[in-house]
Amino acid sequence: MPAIRLKRGREKPVLHRHPWIFTGAVRETQGEPQPGDVVDVLDQNGAFLARGYYNPHSQIVVRLLTWNEEAIDAAFWRRRLETSIARRQGFAQDERTTAYRLVYAESDGLPGLIVDRYGGADGHWLVVQFLALGLEPWRRTIVGLLAELLAPRGIYERSDVEVRGQEGLGGVSGLLYGEEPPPLVEILEEGLRFGVDLRQGHKTGFYLDQRENRCFVADYCAGAEVLNVFAYTGGFGVYAAQKGARRVIHLDSSADVLRLAEENMARNPSPGTEAKYVAGDAFQVLRAYRDAGRRFDVVILDPPKFAYSQRQIPSATRGYKDINMLGMALLRPGGTLATFSCSGLVNEDLFQKVLFGASVDVGREVRILRRLSQGPDHPVLLTFPEGAYLKGFICRVE
Repeated sequence: MPAIRLKRGREKPVLHRHPWIFTGAVRETQGEPQPGDVVDVLDQNGAFLARGYYNPHSQIVVRLLTWNEEAIDAAFWRRRLETSIARRQGFAQDERTTAYRLVYAESDGLPGLIVDRYGGADGHWLVVQFLALGLEPWRRTIVGLLAELLAPRGIYERSDVEVRGQEGLGGVSGLLYGEEPPPLVEILEEGLRFGVDLRQGHKTGFYLDQRENRCFVADYCAGAEVLNVFAYTGGFGVYAAQKGARRVIHLDSSADVLRLAEENMARNPSPGTEAKYVAGDAFQVLRAYRDAGRRFDVVILDPPKFAYSQRQIPSATRGYKDINMLGMALLRPGGTLATFSCSGLVNEDLFQKVLFGASVDVGREVRILRRLSQGPDHPVLLTFPEGAYLKGFICRVE
């Protein structure tokens, strides 16, 4: 088998079972591996360490699959998929929740592979993302196994994401198996109903990673006037209304997703809640609200990813500081700020420092009430801390 040999002293992360090997750790390549091939990883003396797929076009030159000298074949993929699916049995048995993540890439020992399940009254669909070059030779195998193990009505690919560019791949989307999903699949989440656009929606259609956080934030919304910023299809606002918010303003840049947010509010009637939908740039609209003296009891900030690379971290932190300064300024004394970052490169400690700077500059006293992260269907492998990308805080702003 082709192999890469590591430089002296660079084997420690592999021995600690971190699944990425960067180009700077490689001493030499043995044989003639092609991009996407499986290769062995050897220490400086030629001893076997691990096995994974190879991509010389990526900074992550090898994504490790196993630390054993086992064959990477259909049986391997079956074992890994079965194990990953079994980890979600609690979700499978919960009739109040029909949408959740089944495979979370490196954290489930399947680097670069995402599989989400979206279920409705008439069956379920799987949405998959192939985010690593090494998965390409195994597409048909993986899709066939998912069809066999889970019996979905269809499997739809949403590999139309920027990260594939770092692997030398273009964006791809489309039907891989079975039936095309309808324009909207209605799911249940904690007993609430949401329409999800699997073909065109953000990520794989819905922010499954925020499920538990929607519950936590809603607990602060009874009787409140809520500003739901970066509202997407209304998730946080629907939960807030169900908890008795007197008014919810959904703000998003896209009028199309706000129409779906309005539909989702209607799917979950809350007669005591007034709802409003505002399409516009969040920074501009929040500044206009601030200058007009508008105030709210709860402000929810769930922005898109701001940092895709190390060089973008400074601009991302400036963006997070700006939006949080605006959010704090719009709160009545004693109000609640629920704020999030899904940029994996901005860790929780840095995000907290950004909030500290925002509070100082806006002159508000802020206390953290609860720390938030992604749900249990997005587990974080201890040997792969990069899997912890979502962080959030619920804060009281005096």
